Amino acid sequence: MVQEGLKSLLLGIVQGITEWLPISSTGHLLLLDEVMHLSLGAEARELFLIIIQLASILAVVILYFSTLNPFSKAKDAKEKTETYVLWVKVLIATIPAGVIGILIDDLMNTYLYRWEVVAIALFVYGLLYIVLEKGTWGKRERRVRELSEITYRDALYLGFFQMLALIPGTSRSGSTILGGIIIGLERSVAAKFSFFMAIPVMAGASLLKLIKLGLSYSREEYLLIAIGSVSSFLVSLLCIKALVAYVRRHDFSAFGFYRIALAVLVTVYFLTWGVA
Repeated sequence: MVQEGLKSLLLGIVQGITEWLPISSTGHLLLLDEVMHLSLGAEARELFLIIIQLASILAVVILYFSTLNPFSKAKDAKEKTETYVLWVKVLIATIPAGVIGILIDDLMNTYLYRWEVVAIALFVYGLLYIVLEKGTWGKRERRVRELSEITYRDALYLGFFQMLALIPGTSRSGSTILGGIIIGLERSVAAKFSFFMAIPVMAGASLLKLIKLGLSYSREEYLLIAIGSVSSFLVSLLCIKALVAYVRRHDFSAFGFYRIALAVLVTVYFLTWGVA
């Protein structure tokens, strides 16, 4: 049980890091679970992955609670209105991925959650990061430097970019942040809005999964889920702050090179030792 607890702890740490960095949590968890398989039943493992994602989302809510809370007594009427408007924009941005995700959920589980899909997505988007950042897109003047300057059209465009993340290995944060860069958002603004977009999308998707899976699991399985969730939450707190600070001074090309290297590692592993 101690060994399984350590595995759960490590998976939670990896989730907390990779959920917010544009390097794909799916790719990392897929490879890590193959290397040190967590002893959970199929449904308990799926629940584990859902709950540690929710723990990551909780970190966003805690860190940006004052920004996201329209009922704060510290805000005047104008600030409260701006907060409501921000939530409307976030909800608009969640519509494309939310609708398509519900429609193709079973198809994704059947056809997309394969190592080949993850490896291809890691490589292709890694290459895109490098091309976009080193080309003219990465050097363009930013027209949106504050969250309040994001328009409803911007929000909808970011929602379409988030749809790309339905492909495992793409990275939800990477798709939306790079989408933000393409349409003219400052990197730190795109990162923050990407975090906020994750709240309704991932909470809704997790709720649907929970309804399908139910809650009938053993005490040991719940303990492993709790360990992974706590570690995911705590690491997410640190990682979110670090990413916002990083993107103010650096571009995403380093993440592009990392993704390409990970794609090669995933491919070599599964072709050599893994089971397709």
